[in-house]
Amino acid sequence: MFKALQLNKSEAGFSATVVNIDEAQLPAGDVLAQVDYSTLNYKDGLAITNKGPVVRTWPMVAGIDGAGTVLESTHAAWKAGDKFIHNGWGLGETRWGLMAERARLQGDWLVKLPKAFSTRQAMAIGTAGYTAMLCVLALEKHGLTPGDGEVLVTGATGGVGSVAVALLGKLGYKVVAATGKASEESYLKQLGAASVIDRQELAAAGKPLQKERWAAVVDAVGSHTLVNACAQTRYGGVVAACGLAQGADFPATVMPFILRGLTLAGIDSVMAPLARRQAAWDRLAVDLDPVKLEAIVEEVSLDKAAEKAADLMAGKVRGRIVVKI
Repeated sequence: MFKALQLNKSEAGFSATVVNIDEAQLPAGDVLAQVDYSTLNYKDGLAITNKGPVVRTWPMVAGIDGAGTVLESTHAAWKAGDKFIHNGWGLGETRWGLMAERARLQGDWLVKLPKAFSTRQAMAIGTAGYTAMLCVLALEKHGLTPGDGEVLVTGATGGVGSVAVALLGKLGYKVVAATGKASEESYLKQLGAASVIDRQELAAAGKPLQKERWAAVVDAVGSHTLVNACAQTRYGGVVAACGLAQGADFPATVMPFILRGLTLAGIDSVMAPLARRQAAWDRLAVDLDPVKLEAIVEEVSLDKAAEKAADLMAGKVRGRIVVKI
């Protein structure tokens, strides 16, 4: 038997509770794992609070992310004792996730834990931080360099935003952080932001083309915020879009794309190929300051994960939430 945060929906309603589950009930897979830590991402918050249609089958064990130790394996790349990271691949949505003491997984989904990280640090990063690194890689692939000008990060106190600010700041970029939390300006500047703006400057409908300012953008918000960010990006710039905290809509025109040569780079972390995942984690091991990482982390127990998920959805959380399993 093992403990897990299980989500249930029936005629009686919805529940998110820590229960004991028999290991024999685990889904098929070629790796049996002990999970040390999981984490709360925005998608986890949606699922655990039942605020969005994330979960497709019931009951569901929550947790799209996890890090721990392989216990048993029939996969050629993995053996007992290996340390792993798991992000995405439908866990917590269509397949039991990693807010549990045990999980059975596919070896093809797992990333080797870089020696620079503990399993706790890996989950302090989680899908949010790994997504932030994918965004940075997309900006670099486009040709962006630190001398090119200001880089906007929206949703800057969230998980993706906090790590993006820390990464870009360390790499030498002039980062402008957009947030609705004026009290967090010192936090964002400690992470690496050069300046902070109010998210309301971007949150309402604006003109199709606006004054050029940003060399590049990392956007975790979507909707009007993403549209305005695109409208303000300089000629030939790039916007990496990875989230929908404001909304999934994109009420834009083609003007920034055909008149300023803007590139909108969509960032997917759930189904990204293994080579891209490993490259992102290898870069995180080099480019993410562990001191700054610790500054954005709050740790909770599995028993408190559902309560903290409600805080996340209410906008009461900054940075990253690690769940100790």
